[in-house]
Amino acid sequence: MSLRNDTFKLGALAVAISMAITGCGSDSDNDPDPQPQMERLTRIATLPLGAEATGLFLKEDGEVFTNIQHPSDANVTADADGHTYSLATVGVIEGADVNEPFAAVSVPETDEEKQVMRVALGRYNVLGQQSEDWAGAPEPGGLGAINVKDGSATIRVSNDPDFNGWIPVSEDEGYLFTNWEDRPGGMSRLHLMRDQDGRWMVQDHQASMVDFSAVNGTWVNCFGTVSPWNTPLTSEELYFDDTIDWNNANYPYYGQAQDLADYLAGEINTDYSATFPNPYDYGYIVEITDPTSAPTPVKHFTLGRYSHENAVVMPDQKTVYMSDDGGGVILFKFVADTAGDLSSGTLYAAAVQQDTVPMDAAQAGFDIEWVELASGNNTEIESWVDEYDGITPNDYTEGANSYISQQQIDDWAESKRGEDLDNSGDVATNPFGDDRVAFLESRKAAVALGATGEFNKMEGINVNIGRAQASVEGDGPQAYVYVAMSDISGTMTDSDGLVQLTNQDANCGGVFRMPLGADYDVARLEMVELGGPHQPEDAANTCSVDGLSGPDNVAVMNDGRVLIGEDTGGHENNMVWLLDPEG
Repeated sequence: MSLRNDTFKLGALAVAISMAITGCGSDSDNDPDPQPQMERLTRIATLPLGAEATGLFLKEDGEVFTNIQHPSDANVTADADGHTYSLATVGVIEGADVNEPFAAVSVPETDEEKQVMRVALGRYNVLGQQSEDWAGAPEPGGLGAINVKDGSATIRVSNDPDFNGWIPVSEDEGYLFTNWEDRPGGMSRLHLMRDQDGRWMVQDHQASMVDFSAVNGTWVNCFGTVSPWNTPLTSEELYFDDTIDWNNANYPYYGQAQDLADYLAGEINTDYSATFPNPYDYGYIVEITDPTSAPTPVKHFTLGRYSHENAVVMPDQKTVYMSDDGGGVILFKFVADTAGDLSSGTLYAAAVQQDTVPMDAAQAGFDIEWVELASGNNTEIESWVDEYDGITPNDYTEGANSYISQQQIDDWAESKRGEDLDNSGDVATNPFGDDRVAFLESRKAAVALGATGEFNKMEGINVNIGRAQASVEGDGPQAYVYVAMSDISGTMTDSDGLVQLTNQDANCGGVFRMPLGADYDVARLEMVELGGPHQPEDAANTCSVDGLSGPDNVAVMNDGRVLIGEDTGGHENNMVWLLDPEG
């Protein structure tokens, strides 16, 4: 019945080392079961060379899904089960509860240790690796295959698994949805059951890639969350800041649009003018409805178009916070009209005021005001998107724009605010007579209305649903929305604008948090854990191995502690951490 049962157990030497460096929590030499002493930062895992930690998802029983994204193809050391980690891997830390005390895993020292997945607790179970073609695996191409729209040919096999979303059926059965962060994007679904030894296994003929053809495909499916009503929310990370160049054949990233044209045409190297993609079809949060029986994607244009790292829905099932990855980016909020329905509502962007300018990043704090961009619904916004269908590279003219121009955005903003923002002497009229700018060019629209577009590499954003609800609606302790920033530099550390942070450790990134208030609003953003120390003299580890470097994925536990996965060149081996914010 099962086709995978692949685990990696931490070797005895690694256990001994990690226990030695962490110590125990008991003062009694006679304690039969001494408990490890947990630190503020405790290292849960070290990844193989070249890999980043993605897909952090904490199950109710304390097991943790986490993936190995784009490892080095030079990794040749096999683990105890014979696996090498030169291929992208989807897996789970199982057989232990991360909520319970455990000893940190040590920093890898030997070449062999550096080339495998090492965990502090339980075992790492390999559920699947890129291109695997076991019985019933996705066809053609195997796991992670990005195929054309009709499934007849493979564009590429991705080595970039990201978000994991777990949809349980029972304690011992469920469906694991995994993003494949590519262009076009992908998402796999694995039907898992736990065997009598407690190991998760993929069921025969129960692995598939989600069909996104009904929404014209997806783009760079990055991190994500599972909604309070138990549907995966996958995120399109649209690293294409200037739509003006989308159909410019001389643009360096034009090939990415060509890959989408291949996807839409159903064949490789097609006539791009016939099926050239509409840029406004991509860059949204995509909900997977009916996930256990007939997974169906729904693009929520209402949540705006930008480089979505992910969106997280609050317990009221209406308020959504969204992170925007890249340089000069924005924190967004959405409030749905109806609980449990993201198809209509109002989009907002954050305008922040730094406590002092400049300011040490380690003490960074910002007050937040929310700028309303517009209200809308999926049906209306999609009709605006459709107006840009049929535009091809043949329509491109140097110096012109086939899509929404910056001038149109500025004119829309002037008409929206009723102010002469460019000091031309006149208040412009809305060039469209509608609010398409807010949803199709959300980042530029937000800046034009006064939001702060100065954050850098804003990554995972998350909350613990139960803790948040107890805090806002009951008498529970203060709850927070956590957001990682993997590299605090550029627009966050220059001498321009409202965000001006100092401290070289900011190069290692950091994790911020926002206290939840009434109605699940947030009005404050504060640093909770700065990365580093930064040590540029160490070529292998420019950020200390005892601190964060490039924090990316985050997951919040019931007790308020935070799981953090790294995406960094600052650590030779990327790591997964457990942060105790109050430690």
